[in-house]
Amino acid sequence: MIPRYSRPEMTAIWSPETRFRIWFEIEAHATTALAELGVVPKEAADRVWEKGRDAVFDVARIDEIERVTKHDVIAFLTHLSEIVGPEARFVHQGMTSSDVLDTCLNVQLVRATDLLIADVDALLAALRRRAFEHRLTPTIGRSHGIHAEPVTFGLKLAQAHAEFARSRERLVAARKEVATCAISGAVGTFANIDPRVEEYVARQMGLTPEPVSTQVIPRDRHAMYFATLGVVASSIERLATEIRHLQRTEVLEAEEFFSEGQKGSSAMPHKRNPVLTENLTGLARMVRAYALPAMENVALWHERDISHSSVERMIGPDATVTLDFALARLTGVVDKLLIYPESMQRNLDRLGGLVHSQRVLLALTQAGVSREDAYRLVQRNAMPVWRGEGEFLALLQADPEVTAALSPEAIADCFDLGYHYKHVDTIFDRVFGPQAG
Repeated sequence: MIPRYSRPEMTAIWSPETRFRIWFEIEAHATTALAELGVVPKEAADRVWEKGRDAVFDVARIDEIERVTKHDVIAFLTHLSEIVGPEARFVHQGMTSSDVLDTCLNVQLVRATDLLIADVDALLAALRRRAFEHRLTPTIGRSHGIHAEPVTFGLKLAQAHAEFARSRERLVAARKEVATCAISGAVGTFANIDPRVEEYVARQMGLTPEPVSTQVIPRDRHAMYFATLGVVASSIERLATEIRHLQRTEVLEAEEFFSEGQKGSSAMPHKRNPVLTENLTGLARMVRAYALPAMENVALWHERDISHSSVERMIGPDATVTLDFALARLTGVVDKLLIYPESMQRNLDRLGGLVHSQRVLLALTQAGVSREDAYRLVQRNAMPVWRGEGEFLALLQADPEVTAALSPEAIADCFDLGYHYKHVDTIFDRVFGPQAG
């Protein structure tokens, strides 16, 4: 985790202190369940909670023990025994390290996902507000980067809202996918621990029992989880890229907020660069990169190996922390985005009315001209305009083949900008619900 791209609440989930606290809770709940089953003394389970509930686990001490044992869970259990005393011998009865490690990882992922879902909710609120603000702000739609037909800026933001609403649904599904618990012992057979212990621990930790854990929770779950984070990151990049293009000097329809005292370049004092959305593009690449090793973790040897462990120690914190930061940053960008309707109108007018070419084409076909001939007539008049040689409407009204089918007034009617926006409310209703706003 890089502090520059980290936020405290998400970072805290992955701290050693949090990890050891979760380990303790897993072990203590398991000991309580064993006591209820009569496997260990109830007094021992009570003692574990009494001494450990408010204990501050010494990270340095655990690290010191691990340097000798070369085993992190054993190091923790040794330190726990120093805190609890003799009754600690009843902790970890019938369990294996993966029971603790895998269950803990899933608890952390669930907590991280709750933060990510809240991040998306904040982004959706910002997108909704700005979409309604510019619901009917005319702008040019582009295909292949070239002027196509008119849209509204609100529709651009409504599209992003719909996409991030899907991201939220995916995160909810990903949370459910990894919210499982394994307390099944060596090779996952429950030979030395009752399945009811797993059920109890899962309930206490807000998880569900893993149907077949084979000592480790199957990593197809985690592959799906990190792939989902990659998809969300790709949606971030999509919107960031749109803003970057709109901020180009030749376009300048929207721009990242530029604060008082901000500097854009060490060499050129005039610069106002889209640094935040460029940063988001880079962060999205990193989050996507974590999906591949998660998929490669699926193929473990037999019932268990630890080739996945080193991968997850890195991608668990890094992917969630980075995505959390990126979502928050994008929310800030959208919330403060500078939008220039005058520039949008200027760009709409830049091609001398060519954006209405399809409507003229359709009007000609409806007037009895074959589609092939209609296309030829419209394109013949469009190409001079493309070269800067006149206005599209005037050229069409001066073309005898066109006016043989359409009156000058009928041609002019095809240049009504509002025609393109007659279904904006329908689209907004689909995205935000009827009578939204």
